[in-house]
Amino acid sequence: MTTKTTGAAATKTTAAPSARKKNAVAEKAAAELAVKALVGSAPKPTEKKSKKNHKNKVVRDSFTMPQDEYQKISEIKEICLKAGLPVKKSEVLRAGLKALGELNAAQLKRALAGLGKIKTGRPKKHCNQ
Repeated sequence: MTTKTTGAAATKTTAAPSARKKNAVAEKAAAELAVKALVGSAPKPTEKKSKKNHKNKVVRDSFTMPQDEYQKISEIKEICLKAGLPVKKSEVLRAGLKALGELNAAQLKRALAGLGKIKTGRPKKHCNQ
């Protein structure tokens, strides 16, 4: 369906939207030029962009430990909580690894010598049958 309009009304209705579009385009172009002028006058940084900071990959793992040593994690979490520092289990373990990493070889050997050997792998489930 097409309708034809004739005379001055046709010129008025078709001219107005296109004139608005032209004004909008002109205003947008003027705004872009103003932004470019402001950005162009700003001092450029002298340092080159460094490479992107790559986050360390997170690894999920499972391990076996005696129950009394595992309970120590909860005790450390409670101490931290009382001190106003809520921590997660993984943060406690990571802090422990960091502390062990700062020991020299003799200190590390003494710390590891105090640990008893445990069987690796998943413990068997006890079924009451």
